[in-house]
Amino acid sequence: MAQGRNIHDSQRMSEKNIEVTNKKVQEIKDQIILAKAYLKIAPPSSNLRLRDLEQLTREMELAVGEAARDSDLSMSALQKRRHMEASLSKVYRAFPDCSAMGAKLHMMQRQAEEQVRSQRHQATYLVHIAARTAPKGLHCLSMRLTAEYFSLRPEERKLPNENKIHHPDLYHYAVFSDNVLACAAVVNSTISTAKEQEKLVFHVLTKSLNLPSISMWFLINPPGKATVHILSIDNFEWSSKYNTYQENNSSDPRYTSELNYLRFYLPDIFPALNKIVLFDHDVVVQRDLSELWNINMKGKVIGAIGTCQEGKIPFHRIDMFINLSDPLIGKRFDVNACTWAFGMNLFDLQQWRRHNLTVVYQNYLQMGLWNIGSLPLGWLTFYNKTELLDRQWHVLGLGYSSNVDRNEIEQAAVIHYDGLRKPWLDIAMGRYKSYWTKFLNFDNIFLQQCNLQA
Repeated sequence: MAQGRNIHDSQRMSEKNIEVTNKKVQEIKDQIILAKAYLKIAPPSSNLRLRDLEQLTREMELAVGEAARDSDLSMSALQKRRHMEASLSKVYRAFPDCSAMGAKLHMMQRQAEEQVRSQRHQATYLVHIAARTAPKGLHCLSMRLTAEYFSLRPEERKLPNENKIHHPDLYHYAVFSDNVLACAAVVNSTISTAKEQEKLVFHVLTKSLNLPSISMWFLINPPGKATVHILSIDNFEWSSKYNTYQENNSSDPRYTSELNYLRFYLPDIFPALNKIVLFDHDVVVQRDLSELWNINMKGKVIGAIGTCQEGKIPFHRIDMFINLSDPLIGKRFDVNACTWAFGMNLFDLQQWRRHNLTVVYQNYLQMGLWNIGSLPLGWLTFYNKTELLDRQWHVLGLGYSSNVDRNEIEQAAVIHYDGLRKPWLDIAMGRYKSYWTKFLNFDNIFLQQCNLQA
């Protein structure tokens, strides 16, 4: 107990010392603010009287600079502080109108708050621009790989193990992506942790423009015993029977990316399969996933982790995204129903077909709900047909939150860089980036030529 008191007293003394060592710096900054307020409310006839105060204010700003502690202040700064006290005292006697001073300080506060809001808005806008702009290195990589692909003869462009891509007893993983490095990280991380690599089949679905570069990557970086299958979404014959994509004027990729909505057509894309795991391309696999395939789905269609627990990242309520006051929607859904996350999901395609859920999804599109985004549409489409998984299967938040628990990350089977700060962007969160970069070989000649570095 005595030791505990000593520690407590020591901490209290330390806090007191910190407070004291910052006191003079804070006093100087307060003096500068007060001087500027006086200079702004002073009548024009007093310019000569306040000229010395204006000059002293500029000198004080230079003297304090970036000082954070009293020990950072020079002797001249401390002398100017005493001169400033005297000058402010004289000015106060000349202009004792407290109400005018108070009004001026309030106006200065409002201006500062408005400036902060403007800067935050601009920062948010720039982050969104950075998130939606392909880095020069990724564009370079795609171009070089595409050129290499078309230099091959047609028979050299085929990936091995084509006989496995429709085998229902293997572990099938789907990724919708137009990003070469993202696909490589997903495939490499899954293979590196798998106990039975020969059972893994990856289906990468992309646009025809990106198919040559992604195919070339896996031709020169074969996935060991696993199988990779590259599909172009522009060649789906079944898509003519659905209105798979809604044209709109939004700049938000949640609403405009066709790849984001094709997840609702998995039974049509893979008619020979009974189960499939769907990955977003911004995930990393850290653990063998064979146990995932043996989870009892209890007749449900999708396995996902819940996002309805307060205090956990992320936290969502269904009414945050969906207008339940609409009688056509509100009477069908419980506002307290647990929400869940896309990113790593196990789908029972047989149950999906049995419930005809693709038609259910199409009905919601026809109701004009395409603009709520693919995640809320998923909550509606798979309502009461979701099996909640243990949270260790899938940890989210690495693309927007700096508060994700390090232990949760280390123990997770899959980590997800959901949000704007993707790991391949310059705006990525540095504390999490190494979990992604370690699954890429940055000594690769194509990555070096395009100046892509960890």
